[in-house]
Amino acid sequence: MAPATLETRDEEFARRVGAEIDGLYRYAHWLVGNEAEAEDAVGDTIVRALERREQFRDEASLRAWLRQILYHRAIDRARHRAHEVSVAEVERDWGDERYSVDAAALLERLETRAELADALAHLPVHYRAVVVAHDAEGWTSAEIAQMTGVSLAAVKQRLRRGRMMVVSALASGEERRMANRDVVMSCVDARARVSDYLDDELGPDERRALEAHLAHCVTCPPLYASLVGVRDLLGDWHDPDSVIPEAMRARLTRRTAPPDGAGVAVEGR
Repeated sequence: MAPATLETRDEEFARRVGAEIDGLYRYAHWLVGNEAEAEDAVGDTIVRALERREQFRDEASLRAWLRQILYHRAIDRARHRAHEVSVAEVERDWGDERYSVDAAALLERLETRAELADALAHLPVHYRAVVVAHDAEGWTSAEIAQMTGVSLAAVKQRLRRGRMMVVSALASGEERRMANRDVVMSCVDARARVSDYLDDELGPDERRALEAHLAHCVTCPPLYASLVGVRDLLGDWHDPDSVIPEAMRARLTRRTAPPDGAGVAVEGR
C-alpha cells in the first residue's frame, strides 16, 4: 500500500476533528453560556487545531487536545463579571455553621436546564470549566489537570469550591427571580441578542421579548445603555480626513487581482 500523502493525512486529521464537534460544542455551551459564544469558541478551536496540526501526536488523545485548546480559548474570551459569585464570600458562607439553603426548593429549580445554566453563568470561568468537565462530561481530575495546566490539588480545590458556588448561585437565584419576576427572557438570552437588537436585526417576537426584559430587568438596562453609548461614541470618533497609506492601498489592491493567466496583463511578462 502506498504511503499516505501529506494531503490525505491532513484530510484525515480534518475529518477526525470534525467528528469531535458535537462534544466540543456541548462543553463550550456549558462553559460560555449561550449558543453564539459556544459556536465562536468551537470555531476558534477548530481553526487553531488545523493550524497546529504538526503539534499533535497521533498517539495522544485528540479529544483531550481539542478540549485543551477550547479551554484556553474560553479563558481568553472570558471577562470578569460583576455578577459572578465571589469565591471569598462562598468560603465565608460555607464556613459559617448558620449558613444553609432550602434543598427542596433548590433541587426543584434544578429540574430545568435553564436554572442550572444560569447558576453556572455566575461562576468564574476557571471554576465553571472544572465543574462542567468533571460533573457534566465525566472527566477525571487528572484529565482536567492536564487540560487546564494546573496541579491535581488545584483541580480538586476548584471542583470543591465550584460545586459550592453552584449551590450558592442557585440559592440566590430566587432573589434574582423576585427582582426580575416580570421578565420573560433570561439575562443570558437577552445579552446574547442585544447586539442584533441595536442593529435592528431581530424578528418582531424576539424584539418584543427583549424590550420586555429591558423594561423590567434589574441588571441589563445599564449594560444596554453602555453598549449604546460606546457605539455612538465610536461613530462620533470617525475621522473623515483619515487617508489610507498608499503602500497599504497598493498591497490591498494586489490582493483583489485575479490569478495569473486570467486575462490580465502581469508586469514583467
